[in-house]
Amino acid sequence: MAGLRLGPLLRQVDWETGTSATVWVETDRPCEAEVRCADGAGGTAATWQVAGHHYAMVRVTGLRPGGETAYRVLLDGEQVWPLPGADFPDSTIRTPAPATAGSDQAPVRVAFGSCRWAAPPSDASHDPIGPDALDTLAATLARTPDAPRPDVLVLLGDQVYADETSEGIRGRIAGRRELSEPPGEQVADYEEYTWLYYESWLDPEVRWLLSTVPSCMIFDDHDVIDDWNTSEAWLSRMRATPWWQERIVSGLMSYWVYQHLGNLSPAELAADPLYATVSGAADGTEALREFASHADADPVYTRWSYRRDFGPVRLLMVDTRGARVLSEHERAMLHDEELAWVREQALEGTGAGSAAEPAYDHLLIGSSLPWLLPHFVHDVESWNASVCAGRRGARWARIGEDLRQRGDLEHWGAFPESFDALTGLIAQVGAAPSAPATISVLSGDVHHAYIAEPDWSRWPERPRSQVRQLTCSPVHNSIHASIRAGFRFGWSGAGRAVGRLFARHGRVPRPRLSWRKTGGPWFGNQLMTLTLRGRTAGLRMDQARGGPSGGPARLTSALETEWTGP
Repeated sequence: MAGLRLGPLLRQVDWETGTSATVWVETDRPCEAEVRCADGAGGTAATWQVAGHHYAMVRVTGLRPGGETAYRVLLDGEQVWPLPGADFPDSTIRTPAPATAGSDQAPVRVAFGSCRWAAPPSDASHDPIGPDALDTLAATLARTPDAPRPDVLVLLGDQVYADETSEGIRGRIAGRRELSEPPGEQVADYEEYTWLYYESWLDPEVRWLLSTVPSCMIFDDHDVIDDWNTSEAWLSRMRATPWWQERIVSGLMSYWVYQHLGNLSPAELAADPLYATVSGAADGTEALREFASHADADPVYTRWSYRRDFGPVRLLMVDTRGARVLSEHERAMLHDEELAWVREQALEGTGAGSAAEPAYDHLLIGSSLPWLLPHFVHDVESWNASVCAGRRGARWARIGEDLRQRGDLEHWGAFPESFDALTGLIAQVGAAPSAPATISVLSGDVHHAYIAEPDWSRWPERPRSQVRQLTCSPVHNSIHASIRAGFRFGWSGAGRAVGRLFARHGRVPRPRLSWRKTGGPWFGNQLMTLTLRGRTAGLRMDQARGGPSGGPARLTSALETEWTGP
């Protein structure tokens, strides 16, 4: 009898018709996977194989718009989900109601965050880094089924940590190969990557949450390795090691299987030649390996960025790792083709350059790396980019490269032309004839949460849209007290002044855009939720806190606010 190894993950719900969804599963052998809904909807798919593992993407059809239905998963006709004796409610698929003229549209709720170490086993007496925000969200929704549920969960990177493994994973690695040989306690290949996903997504609370709340995902550096694609010098150093090629290929292969496929709509899956090849082959390993090798060698070879529309809300998830150009004098966060695609998706329906009906009311730009950083950090990164490019001579260029790799100086501020391009695009969308009410850049990575607002007073045409940088990290991780102090300093007036000294040394031109922090910084395990209704955006910032007297963890609101666009 076939067994369910991992999943189900509810990935996509069709917001255009409200009649279909996609569900991802991993099984322990070849079989036919079926999703059977209580209202008669359903779908089946045969599994396909990569590196001895078996997967299926099931398209569920016949759903009722504006409804909610429980579902079961069957493998070769035998039920494997829900699990016997499960402590959670049935997994359900909730579909949006069709918009009708003259009626108020239901709000769209988007929960987001990044950076999640796998939680310890559920019987662990103490979690040294505090309650997991995703675990706590799942428990909250399970206890209070009438509570507002996110329409989508946006995970902004570091879903797994390939370079910082748990004690359990290290034990499995030691039973397979010598830890004295590189990459040591880090994962080495596809098989070991599957252990990371198994450890993280088998967590009972997270497993149920991902089975009932649709999700969008994108990688960040730790999904592969800390500082992934920091610079040309960094990449040359990594490629000279004997283990890197297998690591990067396996990382991209596993990302495609476990995360990327679920980001695609059924139409995109049907049109994807790689998915057709892998799912139609007796063994798709070599085809996927060849693809991952090409994707690593040439950032133009594939596109990891994608677009999702949730009624009046448009999400553009932007790849800020694999789409980089690293040649020192051509450095860019996004290569030209990627930037052109992002511009096209953002501007479509805004009337920029042509008459158009408004296509959306709210634009969300998902970027694992924040656009607007603490002022000190941004100025140091701009200084670093300048000296590494040789503006202060060869000696400073060498010093700058060493500091760039040691200090993780590789956010948008470290790619000044790309920062300006993103800023210009946001301004153009916000000033367009059919500009959205709000533009929010959703980010993580920096292990604290904050809100920042740009000051457009020196900009040629001030956007009418309300623009915010919303950063939420980590979901479940830790941060040293010294780094907390550093981020607080980075936001301070003193930090801003010291940052300007760096910028002057690097001969960095005074930027046209400035910004201010209007919320935070918050530290701890946390999630943000945007509630988007009409032309208004409401934001709730929740932190996972231990319950009183050792009781269950709770989500405690640190902030609730809203803003309305024109």
